[in-house]
Amino acid sequence: MSSKKKRALVTGGSAGLGAAVVRRLQAKGFDVVVLDRDHPRSDKAPVGFVQCDLASRTQLDDVMPGLIAAGPYSLVFLNAGINATGKFEDLDAQAHIDVLRINTEAPMVIAARLLKESAFKPGAAMVFVSSLSHFTGYPGAASYAASKDALAIYAKSMRKFAKSKGVSLTVAFPGPIRTDHAARHAPKGADASKRMQPDQAASLILADAFAGRKKAIPGRANRAVAFLGRIAPRPVTALMRHIIYDKLSS
Repeated sequence: MSSKKKRALVTGGSAGLGAAVVRRLQAKGFDVVVLDRDHPRSDKAPVGFVQCDLASRTQLDDVMPGLIAAGPYSLVFLNAGINATGKFEDLDAQAHIDVLRINTEAPMVIAARLLKESAFKPGAAMVFVSSLSHFTGYPGAASYAASKDALAIYAKSMRKFAKSKGVSLTVAFPGPIRTDHAARHAPKGADASKRMQPDQAASLILADAFAGRKKAIPGRANRAVAFLGRIAPRPVTALMRHIIYDKLSS
């Protein structure tokens, strides 16, 4: 690899939004390292693939030295995430634990270690993928909503420290995206055509990250939902309950 070439790390980069981000970055000339449990499906392989089940802290700790050594990075895109839908009390306790480990603990650990080891190039950017549910609530996926809320607050708290290291932090709040994972957790009969295409979401989020913006809410409709969630949280959450939780429970 040329020393002048930019390098990125993308977690959850084998499918969905993460894979779309990888494609976008490769088109921009980045060398991309993917951290995921599953191998990438893309025809154009990343320069590095690190296999890790982020639900296991032991596995994450084991791969961190290699991730640090693979830097320095111009962009780190912390995207890996899972969901668990249904009545909170009916879900297996391990499902809640896995959601919190993958969605919250793993990106927190990765970000903290990379910053501590100065594994970034000057002017680098880091993206934390939270969720539009941060503004609306997510009845029927309480652990997911909690995990994404915690990640957004963590990123906000880390922003000043990251800036001292020459790294800008962007928190992304995407709404529903047309992915296999989203389809598995959607209510029966949900209209997938209303979900944003991964490539569109990736393009919008990356544009905000490269511009150094603190927040990325991709899409006009999602920004409207976020605004309504801030000014009228109770009716918006009630609407979310009607379109998601009630249908999951039926």
